Amino acid sequence: MLVMGILNVTPDSFSDGGLHDTFDKAIARGIEMLSEGVDIIDIGGESTRPGAMRVSAEVEQERVLPVIQYLAKVGAAVSVDTMRADTAAKAIQRGARYVNDVSGGGADPEMFNTVANLGCEYILMHWRGRSEDMNTRAVYDDVVAQVIEEVNIGLLKALAAGISQQKIILDPGLGFAKEAHHNWEIIDRLDEFIALGYPVLIGGSRKRFLGGTTLEEREVASIELTRTLLKKDVWGVRVHTVKPHRDVMSKQ
Repeated sequence: MLVMGILNVTPDSFSDGGLHDTFDKAIARGIEMLSEGVDIIDIGGESTRPGAMRVSAEVEQERVLPVIQYLAKVGAAVSVDTMRADTAAKAIQRGARYVNDVSGGGADPEMFNTVANLGCEYILMHWRGRSEDMNTRAVYDDVVAQVIEEVNIGLLKALAAGISQQKIILDPGLGFAKEAHHNWEIIDRLDEFIALGYPVLIGGSRKRFLGGTTLEEREVASIELTRTLLKKDVWGVRVHTVKPHRDVMSKQ
């Protein structure tokens, strides 16, 4: 199982906003992640926490592109966390290998064609709407069946645009337009997502559904989630810390 380390170059991300919001701080954290054995560093310049408002493409790119270029040059496998095709293209040009699109192609109609032309790895996440109103969309009869149905729609569009099936990674989108019980249902039934035949990435780190009132408590719960996921045959976990999750994996 791969470890994707989160590097938010933002002032307002829900867990680590402001910790890495300058070039020097972001680079220092990226180098630290590499020393701890991270497989992929996922760099984002726009918060996607519930209620967050979007920033401009210019602001997003000013935040992430220099960091991507530097870390790629020193050997990091870099992912860009973006919903914009233009940002994705510029990130890949600067050395990123993955586009992590939390909108699953829903936010930018040019995303699928751009990724197809880039030929890079693409992480397609389940998404029902933007951060400012996602919580109102957390209504399901059977969350797993409906999320899979909606992911399949995105997959068909991605494949039709020319993205290679071998380049696609799926993310069921824990915490995005989902209540706590929806997230746990998805985790319990991950085999149904894996059965789709694509690598599956899980991003549950420090999210509210894990419980706890402090980041420390949620971090402990995040590590326990990784322990659980080791038995689920997922491709990777997207996490805020690297070493604790690596330690859990090494003991299995």
